[in-house]
Amino acid sequence: MDLNGLFRMLTRMFLNKAVNAGINFAARRGKPEAEMTPEEREQAKSGREMAQRAKEISKVTRRLWR
Repeated sequence: MDLNGLFRMLTRMFLNKAVNAGINFAARRGKPEAEMTPEEREQAKSGREMAQRAKEISKVTRRLWR
């Protein structure tokens, strides 16, 4: 692998982690897990699952339109 490919791979890994952290933060609405009520935890969990499904659907649609 050339240096440009390595840089692209590391950049993609960093961006994926940043996007996932942002999604988790938005699902929690900025609250730490310890301060959340059980209802808020369930809502945050469903928000993360919905975001995961949206990512999977976008991957599938990209593959279909290639």
